[in-house]
Amino acid sequence: MTLALTLGDVTGIGPEVTAKALERLWGQDETRYVVFGDHRRWMESLATHAPKLRELADQPWIPGSALSPRLTWTDAGVMLQPHLPPGDSSAGSAALHWVRAASLACLNQGLDGVITAPLNKESVVRSGHDGFTGQTEFIAHLTGSERFAMMLLGHDHRNRWLRVALVTTHLPLRAVPEAIQPPAIRCAIELASEACLQLGLPRQRVGVCGLNPHAGEGGLLGREDFEIIAPTVAKCLEDGIDVVGPLAADTLFHRALEGDFDAVVAQYHDQGLAPLKLVAFDNGVNWTLGLPFVRTSPDHGTAYDIAGRGIANPSSMESAIRLATSVIRRARAAGPS
Repeated sequence: MTLALTLGDVTGIGPEVTAKALERLWGQDETRYVVFGDHRRWMESLATHAPKLRELADQPWIPGSALSPRLTWTDAGVMLQPHLPPGDSSAGSAALHWVRAASLACLNQGLDGVITAPLNKESVVRSGHDGFTGQTEFIAHLTGSERFAMMLLGHDHRNRWLRVALVTTHLPLRAVPEAIQPPAIRCAIELASEACLQLGLPRQRVGVCGLNPHAGEGGLLGREDFEIIAPTVAKCLEDGIDVVGPLAADTLFHRALEGDFDAVVAQYHDQGLAPLKLVAFDNGVNWTLGLPFVRTSPDHGTAYDIAGRGIANPSSMESAIRLATSVIRRARAAGPS
């Protein structure tokens, strides 16, 4: 198995959490890694945070060539100036370039999956990528994936899991109601159920959040739940998916954490991410469902305020790598679908 690791915005904590996570995981299996990012910063990060890997890692990989060492790197033709300020637009542009290169390596050159370190949307847009809304949407568009969804998952200190798929992702709140349409709802429900299978869960029970308070109170607090979400859920249930909803979001997440549901479908970004991060702030993972390869990412940002201080927690990056390897191994064991 070979995984691509992108360093994200190198003026943030991406290189640090990647190095620390690899040091924790090294020796547990024979996974190969190709790091897509700035060579200078990657070597510096290894020297500081994973010195045992430093000598193993100084092996360049030319895209298209054979893979032999277990830890290689490529800058994919982009080298950055030293001493960039946090959020510099050139770092944002480079981060997106490495995401593209790593994704294409998965599509065309046999890499099995990609784990993307955080980048900053604002710095990417300032670099000239005006339509950029997030890595999830960017990779889906690059791969031609029309049926995709963002799932966030993690566990609390009692090992109780939340798995949350989103109907809409990076939209202004005022744009959400118009985007809550049957095809998008059904896509999130189907992919959430399929994700439970990919994770090897014995049950794939999905709970669907309502959009409005109390799931609309039968139409008294908005018609979307009654007119759009409920009929879509009913059709999915009729088609054999174990799904319930719409349910009031203020109780659904508690019920999911207690084990009543294996996955939750949230209607918009913060409806799903706020409870997920409350439960699993340090170990949460972003998993893009529906791609032709596995893509995961730590569920945190660039953290410019602590970059370079050596205090970044790599748990989310470690969880992202573990999830990718687990999903790929399980898919290989299952064989062709």
